[in-house]
Amino acid sequence: MPKKAQYRTDRWVASRKGPGRYAVGGVDGLHLRITSTGSRSWVLRVKVGDLRRDIGIGPYPFVTLEQARQEAFEIHKRIRDGADPLAKRREVRQAIKAQQAGDKTFSECAAAYIEAKAPEWKNPKHRQQWENTLSQYAYPVMGSLAVADIDLPHVLAVLEPIWTTKTETASRLRGRIESVLDWATVRKYRTGLNPARWKGHLDTILPARGKVQKVEHHKAMPIDDMPGFWRDLAGRDGMGARALQLVILTAARSGEVRGATWDEIDLDAKTWTIPASRMKAGAEHRVPLSDTAVALLKAVPRLEGCPYVFHSVRSGQLSDMSLTAVMRRMGLAAVPHGFRSTFRDWCGERTHYPRELAEQALAHTLANRVEAAYRRGDALEKRRDMMQAWADFLRGE
Repeated sequence: MPKKAQYRTDRWVASRKGPGRYAVGGVDGLHLRITSTGSRSWVLRVKVGDLRRDIGIGPYPFVTLEQARQEAFEIHKRIRDGADPLAKRREVRQAIKAQQAGDKTFSECAAAYIEAKAPEWKNPKHRQQWENTLSQYAYPVMGSLAVADIDLPHVLAVLEPIWTTKTETASRLRGRIESVLDWATVRKYRTGLNPARWKGHLDTILPARGKVQKVEHHKAMPIDDMPGFWRDLAGRDGMGARALQLVILTAARSGEVRGATWDEIDLDAKTWTIPASRMKAGAEHRVPLSDTAVALLKAVPRLEGCPYVFHSVRSGQLSDMSLTAVMRRMGLAAVPHGFRSTFRDWCGERTHYPRELAEQALAHTLANRVEAAYRRGDALEKRRDMMQAWADFLRGE
């Protein structure tokens, strides 16, 4: 028969100093454990099935000797009844975790969502845009609310004040709120339908975006004004003016031109290959360079150690306003992106080049999925003739 531990008193327990385990008696297996750092707690050594386990009962003196004996007695009783002595504790821990999950605020979930998704966003500005719109419009209304409690009235309180006056912003904000709430649902922070969903829900409450927002296209220059503008632009100095010329010659987006690097350009092959990572559609795009474009690039001064074709004064990439500033100084209301529209108008109204060729030059994604699936090549050489004809038109030839 195993030796019974001597029944110890509160005074005896308080007098223990050195690290170790001290049996206190009264209940089999109950010990006071003192660590090398001096912390004290109660531990019950019991046999559950074929295994011996240590079960913590709590810190001393927060849990008194009498309370420790009472809890140890209850654990022995549950074991005799065939119950898992830790089952109740696991249930309590799970309940606490569930409560903590439910208490996640919308702003906490939004921050976690942005952190998780930001690596897949091609443009670093997307993160800033997400954070700015949520901070300005959503957080003041529901940022501190538990994400589990957010419902339709909260979403409407965010969207309705700006839905008809800042429709584009409001529409994007709605989608961002919907994404955050979807993420929270998957992470078990909330349950139920998403109150920010559009189809079959908010579309029955808010007016359609197209009904309240007037579509404003980028201001473009008329076709017949292009040769005169080209002569004026060619006579201006500065990297911004040169970059704007390449935008026009290639019908590329200004961001693609501003980010162009010398290793993307093959002057001998007269080709500029823009990697997928810099393209809006996420696919590599080859741009045929006209003779005028090649001559322009050869004349651009290279800066040692700088990869960019059109660099700023600090050896970095040109800002997104640098090209617009050139046009403002020329007294124009049009914007750089509008030259893509002018190029498209020229193709359709002044030439016989097929529509598909012009769309490929603009790197537009085909809406017809079947057609897109069968289009393997990029008609580079056919587009080369078209871009040379465009350059000739600009030069008045």
